[in-house]
This record gives sequence, structure tokens and C-alpha cells, in this order.
Amino acid sequence: MDKPYSTHYQIRSSEADCFGRLTLNHLLEFMQESAGQNCEQEGWGRSELMKRGLFWAVIRQKVSITRLPSAMETIRVDTWPMPVTRTAFPRATMAYDERGNELFRAIGLWIVMDYENRKMVLPAKCGLDVPGLLTGLEMTPPGSIVPRELANQELRQVRYSELDWNGHMNNCRYLDWVTDVLPAEFQRAHQPKSFTVAYASEAREGERLAVDWELSTQGELSVEIRRQEEIPGKGRVFGARLQY
Repeated sequence: MDKPYSTHYQIRSSEADCFGRLTLNHLLEFMQESAGQNCEQEGWGRSELMKRGLFWAVIRQKVSITRLPSAMETIRVDTWPMPVTRTAFPRATMAYDERGNELFRAIGLWIVMDYENRKMVLPAKCGLDVPGLLTGLEMTPPGSIVPRELANQELRQVRYSELDWNGHMNNCRYLDWVTDVLPAEFQRAHQPKSFTVAYASEAREGERLAVDWELSTQGELSVEIRRQEEIPGKGRVFGARLQY
């Protein structure tokens, strides 16, 4: 690629929250759809990977938000693959409003998985030629999120509507679980400024998971989703840190 892949989305009312702002779940969906379209165009999309018994999976994402767009706004999303590392395929994303103002920027670490054994396949062994691009707008890759004990807990079960075509809970839907721990009145007064998420293991339909969370006095929301029979830091499914 010699330039970013661009696409436009008009935000539907179903993609906005009760205050008319784009939800974080759908923000990640725009990133995911743009990445998927770009990969298909370049010859390393899902259809090609499935022929080889492989699929794409994201393991970490970091997003910096200038403004969450509103329902009925049209936004432009630019995405491009960065140079491949030993273990992952980093991907950058930028989003702009109709006047060209930045809305958010992001970086995700993508890996290739074997569909049958659900294990990671290193870039050097998966047979994909993904040329990387650097524009100067890229964020630094997200670091690890260290699990820790959190003050609050609720239980939630993975439902059919939350599954994607890889048979597990869609990575975007975890953001619904994250933002649902805080009430609408808090959300009305606070827009997230940034967030980092880490995906540790797959969640399947019917699993009942513990959602541990805590909001600091500095406005950082920490969330850990894990299999509830495990001790904190074990059996981890997902972790997130949001800054309000």
C-alpha cells in the first residue's frame, strides 16, 4: 500500500447512545469494518485466510478520542497496516468529521489464528505478505494491562446476539459490558478521552463471566472480565482501562 484506505460512514441512530453520541462498541466496529475491507481489497481478507484455515484476531487496541461524533454525522475513517513485527500485524486508524477535524485515532495489534486449534500463527509462518506503511500519524503500540483486584463486581452471561462469525463473543461487544458499569447520568457528563483494551481468551455462548470494575478519583475506569471460578488475574478474558 502506498496510502491509507479510506471509507465513509453515516452514523445511524442505532449506533449512538441515549445522548446521541457514537458508542465505543460501534467506534470499534467502524475500525474493524474498515480494516476488513482494506484486507479484502489487498488480498489478505477473511475469505482468503479461511481457505488456509486461518482467521484474523485482535489482541490489543488503544484509542485516543478528540470528540465522539453524533448520530447522522458522516465521518471518514482512514486505516493502514504498519510494518509487521515478529508476532503481530499492527494497524493504524484515523477518523475525521466532514470538516476534516480529527475525531479519534487508534492502533490495534492483530494476529493470525489457526481456526481449528485456536492457536496463534506467527507472521513468518502464515504466508501473508502485508507491506507496512508509516505516515507519521501512528500511535505507539499499546502495552500490556496488568490484572489487579477491583472493588466492584457484577455477573454477565454471553448471549447469542454477541457472537461473531468466528463463534466467540465479538471483540467490539466487550465495550458495551465496560460502559454499562457506569450509569447514564455519569455518561451524560463525561466523554471518554482514551481507552486501551486487551483480549486474553475467547468467550463462548452461555459462559457466565465476572465483570470486576473500579472508577478512580482521577477518572480512570478499570475493568477486568474473567471466568468467575478463577482468582483475580487468572482465567482472564478481557481487560480495559478508560480515561474520562
